[in-house]
Amino acid sequence: MSEKMALFQENLLLFLMMILTPKLVSSHDRHYSPPSASRLTDLFPHVLFDHGFSTFFGGSNVKLLNNASMATLSLDKSSGSGLVSKNKYHYGFFSAAIKLPAGLSSGVVLAFYLSNADSYPHNHDEIDIELLGHDKRNDWVLQTNIYANGSINTGREEKFYFWFDPTAQHHYYSIIWNSHHTVFLVDNIPVREYPRRGAFSSVYPSKPMSVYMTIWDGSDWATHGGKYPVNYKYAPFTVSLAESEMTGCISSSTSKNNPTTQPSEPVSSCSKSSASPSSDPVDGPDFVTLSKQQSMAMDWARSKVMFYSYCKDASRFKVLPPECK
Repeated sequence: MSEKMALFQENLLLFLMMILTPKLVSSHDRHYSPPSASRLTDLFPHVLFDHGFSTFFGGSNVKLLNNASMATLSLDKSSGSGLVSKNKYHYGFFSAAIKLPAGLSSGVVLAFYLSNADSYPHNHDEIDIELLGHDKRNDWVLQTNIYANGSINTGREEKFYFWFDPTAQHHYYSIIWNSHHTVFLVDNIPVREYPRRGAFSSVYPSKPMSVYMTIWDGSDWATHGGKYPVNYKYAPFTVSLAESEMTGCISSSTSKNNPTTQPSEPVSSCSKSSASPSSDPVDGPDFVTLSKQQSMAMDWARSKVMFYSYCKDASRFKVLPPECK
């Protein structure tokens, strides 16, 4: 074979590989202009990190900055790190401005979530925003999940790409949780609504929960069984947190006989009674239903950047969960 023919075939092969290989979608390649949406993050006060949170784990990797108005969490080879709210909440609005670490991030997981696993180890509730380091490139994806009463095997994941670079500056990640629905928002744009109604009200989170912010090594879980593990050559992986908001019904629960036993019925700071209407800050008209503007913004996000929904995963569910119908 002549040298020219060999070069031609090599170039042809490279060309075919380029056009036949699916292009990985990246937030760095997207130039979407998001629609307008109500700025719910402007409605509530910011909580100083030392007032609202305690160190959950990895104390040396937790830093408070600017008089505790900001914080950083780091993951290195020795440990991840995390914060947990000092109060438990029974419904509320929870938000943080988050800037993710740049560079190769496969296997790194930043979680902003609500959970009561400490109080209900066998039937706990959880509402998750999980920011996952991409397994093939310098990118991140957003995963949301929700379950109740220990239904972790059910799995109600939905995954999204970003319409911005989440490592360039802080962006808002927020959760509305009340007796009507749970809503996940990014920069005040709803990306997912999970209503509480009908056949699936039994799998709706209803017990008081703490708020957590954590960074940890999710290689085995988040990268196809460890195919793309965290590369600690690039550690530490540091996330910046700011403008934390936690407004809701603060809950307290005690056991009459033994404080180490299962908690008794929780007492909420804004429980309804015949004498006193609810003072729940997320029970008003801005939070009971999505506005027309918010619904349009959510439709935009789901059509543009959502790439996985459990409701479309027929290979996983022989019978789709009732809320998918």
